[in-house]
Amino acid sequence: MKNILQINGWTVGGFNNEKPVMQVLADVAAMGLDGVELAFGAGDFNRGISEAQCQAIRRKAESLKLRIATLSTGYYWGNALSTPDAAKRREAVEFTKEYLRVAAWVGAEAVLVIPGAVAVPWDPSRPAVPYATVWQNATASVRGCIKEAEKRKVTLALENVWGWFLTDPMAMKCFVDQFKSRRVGVYFDVANCLINGFPEHWIEILGKRIAALHFKNFTRQDCGGNMHGFGDDLFKGDVNWKAVLSALAKIKYKGPITVEMLPFSRLPNLVMPDLPLARAAAEQLKQVMALAR
Repeated sequence: MKNILQINGWTVGGFNNEKPVMQVLADVAAMGLDGVELAFGAGDFNRGISEAQCQAIRRKAESLKLRIATLSTGYYWGNALSTPDAAKRREAVEFTKEYLRVAAWVGAEAVLVIPGAVAVPWDPSRPAVPYATVWQNATASVRGCIKEAEKRKVTLALENVWGWFLTDPMAMKCFVDQFKSRRVGVYFDVANCLINGFPEHWIEILGKRIAALHFKNFTRQDCGGNMHGFGDDLFKGDVNWKAVLSALAKIKYKGPITVEMLPFSRLPNLVMPDLPLARAAAEQLKQVMALAR
């Protein structure tokens, strides 16, 4: 199984892209990975970036023999595609269209999109929105982005996150299938589903819908868990890597795999960027992949 192996840019460059993109690329190249998932929406990789600037980033990556196969963003936690506020939904759709354009300019094949959230577990100030409303609004918003995705040949990859929405593989499958577009898929995070399931089961059900993968680990506790369950070691937690790799082999997954090392177990002292952590995560990703041989 040959996949593009990447690391998420937050670990290397910081949550707000404190480190310049060109330096992030150089740091990742030194780790021996195939690519990096840049985070759009902050620092020098922010809204309003020009096509020329993106092409310069792409050329720099290519000169370092790197791919930018996917992009991520933290935008949707502050402004959801499913919000009941119609004006904010329009803003989120416009953001997503720009996100798709930028992705195409840097050569990415998929963008991580959070389709909606019933609530934000770590932010009690955010009011809960009825599940049916989230489904309706998220459906309309994603549908409003498909034409741009098809034009740019970039996939809207919907991630399974802790928002009490699309929390099982059948729900995710039904949500994606309604669009009948090859440009709407899944950004599957193997650790996010551990709070109430098993990643190998999701992989079997979602199959070809999976456009991109996040690898990290999570330790269940007290019949579920909390943010501190996300650790700083790919081998410590409840992910059964051999089962995950076997499931991926069965569906013949050939897309990018990105190690997303955001160790909330370190809160309240979590600091990004953390280059030693990033280097360790890169080596562990290679070790995980070696289990498939």
